[in-house]
Amino acid sequence: MRSQNMEKQKKRAVHSAKECAFLAVFVALVIAVQLCFAAIPGVELVTVLFLAYAYVMGAKRGMLAATVFTLLRQFLFGFNPVVFCLYIVYFNGFALLFGTLGRKWKNSVRALPYLVVFACICTACFTLLDNLLTPLWYAFSKRAFKVYFLASLSVMLPQVLCTAISVFILFIPLQKVFLQAKRSL
Repeated sequence: MRSQNMEKQKKRAVHSAKECAFLAVFVALVIAVQLCFAAIPGVELVTVLFLAYAYVMGAKRGMLAATVFTLLRQFLFGFNPVVFCLYIVYFNGFALLFGTLGRKWKNSVRALPYLVVFACICTACFTLLDNLLTPLWYAFSKRAFKVYFLASLSVMLPQVLCTAISVFILFIPLQKVFLQAKRSL
């Protein structure tokens, strides 16, 4: 009886270690991709990575990855309360949405057009949420709010286009990679 309990504990420890290692590698990948493309306005691949991860791994793991990503990003780039609020709300909501869709929609090829549309809507919502949080936090005047909003459109439109293209092209291959990784967990 005691040896069975010890075996179960060892299996749980190995499983937990694999989960932590996979989460760490995924978050490191997302940070690296964000860093690599930060200098190019409108190029945004974090969405397709999180979408595929949450779709395959589920909402719980996706939200854990979103939280770790948000915290690590704050550590690496310096703490900014607006960015923290934006990322923690947006990426957790994003992971919840696509993790839930992944559980419901088993045929990802058939779901792909819907995933592209939802990802584009979410990308636009990211900018709109920033357009709400930043002016509120810094107490922008009405004129400054309008200027900030209008200026954000020049970044939002290329990001939405990039999201559409990247999700359409990369989602299925990334899904296969994450499915393979999930089987090993």
